[in-house]
Amino acid sequence: MKIILLSSLLLLTSGCEALQIEEGAVPYQARDAQVSLRAVAQDLELPWDMAFINDEEFLVTEKPGRLSRIKLSNGASTLIRGLPEVAFQGQGGLLGMALHPLFADNSIIYLSYSIASDEGAYTTRLLRARLLNNQLVEQQVLFTAEPALKTSKHFGGALVFDEQGYLYLSVGDRGSRNNAQDLGSHLGKIHRLSADGSVPHNNPFTDQPKARPEIYSWGHRNPQGLAIHPQTGELWAAEHGPQGGDEINLIRAGANYGWPVITYGEEYGGGKISDSTAKPGMEQPVHYYLPSIGTAGIGFYDGNQIPQWRHNLFVTGLVHSRAHVSRLALDGASVVDQELLFDHLNMRMRGVENGPDGALYILSENGTVFAVEATNIE
Repeated sequence: MKIILLSSLLLLTSGCEALQIEEGAVPYQARDAQVSLRAVAQDLELPWDMAFINDEEFLVTEKPGRLSRIKLSNGASTLIRGLPEVAFQGQGGLLGMALHPLFADNSIIYLSYSIASDEGAYTTRLLRARLLNNQLVEQQVLFTAEPALKTSKHFGGALVFDEQGYLYLSVGDRGSRNNAQDLGSHLGKIHRLSADGSVPHNNPFTDQPKARPEIYSWGHRNPQGLAIHPQTGELWAAEHGPQGGDEINLIRAGANYGWPVITYGEEYGGGKISDSTAKPGMEQPVHYYLPSIGTAGIGFYDGNQIPQWRHNLFVTGLVHSRAHVSRLALDGASVVDQELLFDHLNMRMRGVENGPDGALYILSENGTVFAVEATNIE
């Protein structure tokens, strides 16, 4: 078996992707910043999302249905008890996570995950619970996407709170494209709820009887990343495209983002999905990727360790041959610079998060959490 040495950070065995991470931070030269990569946790199974619950610990969702509490200092992990039954099938499993804006006081968290019906159909569900003594208690199902379909892909599952305390949840088209253009379906949409699960009275479609009132935006394929801009408070989304055409979108209330009527992607293996990349009444992406990087989680860096990157948008990629993190520098709603980072790791990158220490944290689907930290140069 061929073994490839990637600096002193890791050994990656091609063919089985067995990962062995050594201690210590490894320097990395980005275009305008000298940083270091340090593994803070490993041996996770298909991690999907992470969130810091205090200055010393963070939670990680794992797709098979586990929620782990991890110490930042040494990577020690504790399993949270009382998780709901999760349908770990295809692209489904335990997915996104968000902390209540008052988590420090009420310990409430939100989880998105896929469920299976008795008829063998699957859909996306949203749960609210309180974290008490490493157990989920006071569980409430707030939302279940309809209709359920007998496919196991495009569940969406991204979660984020905005500055007004509204919670956003993405739901993919579930592989049935026309759902994205049907306001009577939850599929292919981004939804907005109040923290208690109720529908905000000012949601854009509450006055349309045939529309689902939770819908905030529509015409999406499979949005797997949501983030709030730290300066403007605007909602941004990463949309996992087909073959090509991954999109970064600035999300506006009631807006239609066009899938599958307009797209920059094509069918897997080639062939047109649509003859159009633009049409009146449909939003254009702020940025799109050709070829596809397999966009997953996103986040704005708001830390103080790497000032050159402050308020840049970081986009994780899942495509094996181009797995990396995409850094986008923005001027308003325009991308003015971009850089591809950490492709030497050859890992499927799943999520990004700001740390309480001012570092940027990257979640790899291979099972490792990395801290990206400033390097002091004498």
